Amino acid sequence: MNDISTTAAGTGGEYLSFTLGNEHYGVDILKVQEIRGYDAVTRVPDAPDYIKGVINLRGTIVPVIDLRLKLRLEQARYDAFTVMIVLNMEDRVVGIVVDSVSDVIPLSAEQIRPKPEFGAAVDTRFISGIGTQDERMLILLDIETLLDTADLGQITTGDEVAA
Repeated sequence: MNDISTTAAGTGGEYLSFTLGNEHYGVDILKVQEIRGYDAVTRVPDAPDYIKGVINLRGTIVPVIDLRLKLRLEQARYDAFTVMIVLNMEDRVVGIVVDSVSDVIPLSAEQIRPKPEFGAAVDTRFISGIGTQDERMLILLDIETLLDTADLGQITTGDEVAA
């Protein structure tokens, strides 16, 4: 029933911790390709607001998503601390813009709690669990589910052609 929660709660692992506003989030460190400062992006016409555009990363066209806007949080200021995390997900590379990166946090299976259930009022499909370390809570993101949208597929590269 809760396959994603069970998977996250059953394994533990290391998570890259980052902030959006006052909240701390975590993404599986094995998905992280690199961390870089926020660069100018090339806007894509008619893209949703949360898609900032694309960058050319060593020959690969990488879509850039503002995670604050994707998660419907308040608009952020882009400053010297704004960071882009480049993620390598299955068959594509995606950049996410976050307020700041904190550190890599190892979490044991016992430190990961199942995601909260809010019913139909809140979509929690993209949350794999809640990590706890001392008094700190970390919302663990299932980044594939969060970024698996039809409009993201439209702007990747267009290399995929139906057979």
